[in-house]
Amino acid sequence: MAPIQNYRIRECLKGFAIIILLLASWEAAALIIQNNYILPQLSAIFDVLIHPFEPVLGGDSLISDTYVSLAEVMSGFLCAAALAIPVGLLIGWSKEVRSYLNPVIQILRPVPPIAWMPFAIAWFGIGSNSILFIIMVGAFFPILINTTDGVNSVRRQWIDVSRMLHATQFEIIKTVVVPGALPGIWTGLRVSFGVAWMCVVAAEMLPGASAGLGFIIMYAYNLGQLQVIGAGVIIIGLIGLCADMIFRMGQKRFFAWQGSE
Repeated sequence: MAPIQNYRIRECLKGFAIIILLLASWEAAALIIQNNYILPQLSAIFDVLIHPFEPVLGGDSLISDTYVSLAEVMSGFLCAAALAIPVGLLIGWSKEVRSYLNPVIQILRPVPPIAWMPFAIAWFGIGSNSILFIIMVGAFFPILINTTDGVNSVRRQWIDVSRMLHATQFEIIKTVVVPGALPGIWTGLRVSFGVAWMCVVAAEMLPGASAGLGFIIMYAYNLGQLQVIGAGVIIIGLIGLCADMIFRMGQKRFFAWQGSE
């Protein structure tokens, strides 16, 4: 057990070493350039980060904007999951349904979510509803594809044994297909949340947004306050890292039989 723990500690130290090297390189470059409008010093960025409850640029605080972004991404992510998982199960289970829906999915899947923004504004108006739509579009396809692949990865022998035991279609889907597809669904949720988090930040930078991390980053850019942009980028990265760690812990906890990464 000790060798495994020592290996994990060494791996963590390697990651921290790279982070420290990047921060040191950033600070050295900032000191050489001496221009906060091009590259702010880390002290200016950290000064924004250590006062998360204070108003930023005369508006809301970082905590408030972070909460807005998290609320929007969770709403869009959950709506996408509620729609994509049943559809993915249906496509993976029924060849007939797959033959109808697959061409449409393959056409729409490569379209960047932000490309839908003009339609979102036309359909839902300027504001949070358009942002939620963009998040749903971005989060939908990773869950759908991974759910479909999860269903297709279920061993045929399990289904055949269930039919030999005279299980109904619903019973097979409930007791065999869904549990067998759960690892794929979980992977889809993990990938999807990352995409949704990128979409919400990008969507908040577009006209009509009035709060959120993307909005404050764009507003800071217009005012030339790059230290605020740096603080926002760090918060975005840390939240994305924490979310991915939660999904990875869940994968190891619930799907340990698959093996670890």
